Amino acid sequence: MKQLAFIKRSNGSHWVGDGFPVQGIFSYNDVAEELSPFLLMDYAGPADFPPTDKRLGVGQHPHRGFETVTIVYEGGVSHRDSSGAGGTIGRGDVQWMTAASGLLHEEFHSEDYARRGGPFEMVQLWVNLPAKDKMSAPGYQGITADQIPTVDLPNGAGTARIIAGNYGDARGAARTFTPMNVWDMRLKAGRSLSLELAEGHTAALFVLHGALRIGAHTVRAAELAVLEREGTELAVETTEDAVVLLLSGAPLNEPIVGHGPFVMNSREEIMQAMRDFNNGQFGQIAH
Repeated sequence: MKQLAFIKRSNGSHWVGDGFPVQGIFSYNDVAEELSPFLLMDYAGPADFPPTDKRLGVGQHPHRGFETVTIVYEGGVSHRDSSGAGGTIGRGDVQWMTAASGLLHEEFHSEDYARRGGPFEMVQLWVNLPAKDKMSAPGYQGITADQIPTVDLPNGAGTARIIAGNYGDARGAARTFTPMNVWDMRLKAGRSLSLELAEGHTAALFVLHGALRIGAHTVRAAELAVLEREGTELAVETTEDAVVLLLSGAPLNEPIVGHGPFVMNSREEIMQAMRDFNNGQFGQIAH
C-alpha cells in the first residue's frame, strides 16, 4: 500500500502574461527530486474571462531540456512555435510539446474562446527529459479529446481518461520518452478506489474539484497528494464528487539544474542554453 508522503499546496498566485492566472503548485525549485520526472505544475483558474477582441496570453519565450503538457478543462488556447508546429486546443484536449534541444513558443487564448469568454481552467505540467534526450529534436502532439481513451474505474468509482501511460488494455494517446501515467479522473462521492501502479515510481494526485481521503488525510481542491514510492496499491476514498489528475512515472535519478525556462543536468549546460538562445539558435516563430 502506498502511504501519503505529504500534501503540497500552492506556492502562491501570479499571472503568466495577461491570459493565465495561475497557482504554482510545485516547481523544480522545491520538490523536483520527490516528483521526478515531473518538474513543475501550474494550475490556471478556475477563472472567468469576459468576451474580448484582445489577444490575451503570453508572447514568445524559450524552453530547453523538457516537455510542456497543457490540459484544458475549460476554455481554449492556441500555440505556435519555432519548429513550425502549432494548433488550437479546447475543452478536453491536450497539447504535449517537446522543447528538447530548444525552441520558442507562444500561447494565447484561442480566437473562438476569446470572442465568447466564459470559464477558464487548465493545468500545465513540465515533464523532464533524460539527459540522453535533452538535445533531441523538438516535437509537438496536439491531442484532441476524441483521441483520449476513457475507462470505467472499478467499484463504480468513476472514469479515467488515459492521456499518457496505460490502464488495463487502454493505452494513452501521448508518446512519452520515459514510462509515466497521466490520467484525468472523474470520481464519484462515497466510493473507494484501488489502483495498481508500478513499484518505485513517483505517484501523486492533484485535486482540481471536490475532495478525497488517503488514509486519515483529506486532500482538497488545489492540493497535491504525493505518495511514497514503495508499494504498488494506491487506495483512496472520495468524500465529494471530484476531478483529479493522477501523475505517476519512473524517476530519472539524474541531476536537475534549472534556470527559468531551461532545465538541464549541469550549470555549464544552462550557460550554453543561454548563449544559444541569445545567439538566435532557437529559431523564429513564423508570422
